[in-house]
Amino acid sequence: MALRAPKSAGRFRRSTVALVAAVTLAAGGIGGSVGALVGGDDSSSTAAPAANASASAPTDISSVVAKVRDSVVRIDTASSSAQGFGSGVIVDGDGRVLTNNHVVAGAEQIRVTLADGRTAAATVLDADPDADLAVLRLEGVDDLTPAPLGDSDDVHVGDQVIAIGSPGGLDGTVTTGIVSALDREVTVPSEQRTSPWQGQDAGTNTYRAIQTDASINQGNSGGPLFNSAGEVIGINSAIYSPLSGPDGSAGSVGIGFAIPSNDAQQLLDQL
Repeated sequence: MALRAPKSAGRFRRSTVALVAAVTLAAGGIGGSVGALVGGDDSSSTAAPAANASASAPTDISSVVAKVRDSVVRIDTASSSAQGFGSGVIVDGDGRVLTNNHVVAGAEQIRVTLADGRTAAATVLDADPDADLAVLRLEGVDDLTPAPLGDSDDVHVGDQVIAIGSPGGLDGTVTTGIVSALDREVTVPSEQRTSPWQGQDAGTNTYRAIQTDASINQGNSGGPLFNSAGEVIGINSAIYSPLSGPDGSAGSVGIGFAIPSNDAQQLLDQL
């Protein structure tokens, strides 16, 4: 459900905009439907140099997708009160999968569908609710295609990016865009996110995100944001949506947010 800012003269306050988590829930809230606020001042984004190779050189999108699409998975979750789904990305041959914490938080069962149609049960190895990241381990599958993690510190405004995930349950959906801003401050109301590892939190959690205009919708949560070299430079987590349906559904308007890959690498290094 989108968290709506108070109205003033028929418009949102400049300091905040409404965000909605890009995860789909059938009922209740496995992981919670996370709303968020994003800072609107100039200090919340970092300008990039006017010229850089990634932004100026054309990208063969189809070649990049062919290289990385088998690394992207769909994640289905279930509890006694809800069902939901999101996306994830395989990061090593041992079956570790990166996703958002809000995709799997509160789940009693987790099932992952690979790009080739195989399915596998998964367990949570570790999670960082504050960063909205989780690492899963697939059970009983091999011959996996991991995606390399890139250095998100090398990302520039204007770089081409590719998002792959399962928006609306449409597995393997590919969208493209550019990096719109860096170091964008996103604040998530943690009371809307129940974690099986830390229980019910209060207050808010804040992280710095990559902003992109690649189309991200509900179901994309936890999926990868690739650079033009086929490296994961972000984990898609939230979208801005000025309107939402009565069930909390929302669509992309070209303002999406991804957690930088270097933050995800820190969680992996702990394992």
